[in-house]
Amino acid sequence: MSSPPGEPRKIGYLYILPALVVYGLFLLYPLGRAVHLSLFEWDGISLGKFVGLSNYADVVADAGLRAAFGHALVLIVFYSVLPVVIGLALASVLQRARVRGLAFFRTVVFLPQVVAMVVVAVAWRQIYSPDGPLNDVLRAVGLDGLARGWLGDYAFALPAVGVIGTWFETGLVTVLLLAGMARIPRERYEAARLDGAGSVAEFFAVVLPAVRGEIAVAVTLTVIAALRTFDLVYVTTSGGPGTSTSVPSYEVYHRAFELGQVGSAAAIGVCLTVLIFVITLGVNRIADRA
Repeated sequence: MSSPPGEPRKIGYLYILPALVVYGLFLLYPLGRAVHLSLFEWDGISLGKFVGLSNYADVVADAGLRAAFGHALVLIVFYSVLPVVIGLALASVLQRARVRGLAFFRTVVFLPQVVAMVVVAVAWRQIYSPDGPLNDVLRAVGLDGLARGWLGDYAFALPAVGVIGTWFETGLVTVLLLAGMARIPRERYEAARLDGAGSVAEFFAVVLPAVRGEIAVAVTLTVIAALRTFDLVYVTTSGGPGTSTSVPSYEVYHRAFELGQVGSAAAIGVCLTVLIFVITLGVNRIADRA
């Protein structure tokens, strides 16, 4: 009996072995190590004390940590929902209008993605400062009452940070959606117009179903960015004023490196990882069924 063409199946595992080794060393091992550390009360220096699931119980019981996770969920609106809505509108207009220099516009819109988040945070911190450009514009148009130290205001600090996330992620989402819309056959638009569809009906009947995959990718990437955001919060507010902008990633840093609560920080990190996994899995399941 002759063997099937091609190399034996077992050879295929050798091809992926280097990638699996890297994946295990830089993802699975650190994750396993974090789970192990989360079971101890440890300051990072002295001998740790095994406490079981006590650190996880503290994550649930600590009102400050619950608030931090709540802030991360609020940031999803700014990092994911708003960029997707704005990106859909921008991409639809640009695709429909056949704007000249579209490649240049894509580059400009995508530009925030190639700038380090620390640089972005420093720039926006200056914009939001009490004597910054934003307040100068408000005073110039007679809206002095709205001028404030945005990042130092308990009510506006978190939305102000969120707006930075919206600005940062909108370009990525727009470029993804433009790429998806460029693949839509022109015949679909023509068929919709022959059926009497206007611009809005054409968008919902033709464009939206065609870019479902791109929307799922955009939502997944932006939700992950919202939940794991650290550098933006650290540079702009350091979790303040008070704890009004604290997020899980910042709490991991704060507890591990400032309070010496490595076990607690590891537990927060594990919970955050699980939350990201559950949300992204849910997004992909919904996208597959839609």
